[in-house]
Amino acid sequence: MAGRAAVPEVIWARPERTGRGPKPAFTRADIAAAAVRIADAQGLDGVSMRQVAAELGCGTMSLYNYVPRKEDLYELMVDAASGEHEPWEPSGDWRGDMRRVAYQTRALMHRHPWVPRLMSPVYGFSPNALRYLEHCMACMDPFDAPYGTKMELLGMLNGCVTVYVATELSTAERVRSLPWSEEQENAVRIAYLGSQVAAGAYPRLAAAFMEDTGPIDMDAVFDRMLERVLDGFEPRR
Repeated sequence: MAGRAAVPEVIWARPERTGRGPKPAFTRADIAAAAVRIADAQGLDGVSMRQVAAELGCGTMSLYNYVPRKEDLYELMVDAASGEHEPWEPSGDWRGDMRRVAYQTRALMHRHPWVPRLMSPVYGFSPNALRYLEHCMACMDPFDAPYGTKMELLGMLNGCVTVYVATELSTAERVRSLPWSEEQENAVRIAYLGSQVAAGAYPRLAAAFMEDTGPIDMDAVFDRMLERVLDGFEPRR
């Protein structure tokens, strides 16, 4: 906002309201919910202070009294999405619980396709994100490793899930934008690929394609990815 001092600030350190003056018309939760609705419907690029203000029925400039910067708005959105993680009593099987965390994160990102674009350590310490992290650390209590290793495992797992879902989402978006069917598109590309491989310049790829058993099971690939990440942290016996 023009005229505001350029100093570092964390929105969670700001009081939601002061003790003086009238009660605010909106809460941070109201603002986050409005921004999330817009992002779910129009994508992240559709989110602006003007659009959120219109969704809430207030003036754009008055919204800056609640959210000084657009980055703060993004942080509110990520925190709102993080609040959808549903904690459970740790099972004692840290690998099983981490798989459950990964699947819950994947489902959340499919509900809110804009989330992968905002995944950043910068937004990783909001109230709901901290509760999520604490729950994950509790699930890893049986994992005999330093806390730094546990945080590294969680970061790597979340990173893999984020990239995986981003690929799923971009593929789905491309399919929706095709002026013809997905089957027609695949048939043309497979024919071209077959002609290139058959020419003999790519013998290893030819051998790999000969082993192809059919359509890729994305859930099975997701499972294998999780297991390989967790295997890398499994204590050597």
